Amino acid sequence: MSGRQGGKLKPLKKGKKKEPKDDELDEEDIEFKKKKQEEAKKLKELKEKAKQGGPLVGGGIKKSGKK
Repeated sequence: MSGRQGGKLKPLKKGKKKEPKDDELDEEDIEFKKKKQEEAKKLKELKEKAKQGGPLVGGGIKKSGKK
C-alpha cells in the first residue's frame, strides 16, 4: 500500500442511456410515444385557451342566486 489516499473515493460515472432509434422500438413503445405527443398537444391547447381568458369547459347548469 504505497501512496497517499485521502478522503472518500468518488463513485464511477455511469454511461448515458442511449435512446433507441425508431426502427428498434416495438409496438408498445410506439403507442406510448404517440399517446405522450397527443397529451402534450391537448395540454398546449388548454394553455392557449387559458391565455385567452375564455371558459375552459363549455356548457353546464348555471344556478341562479334566487332561493
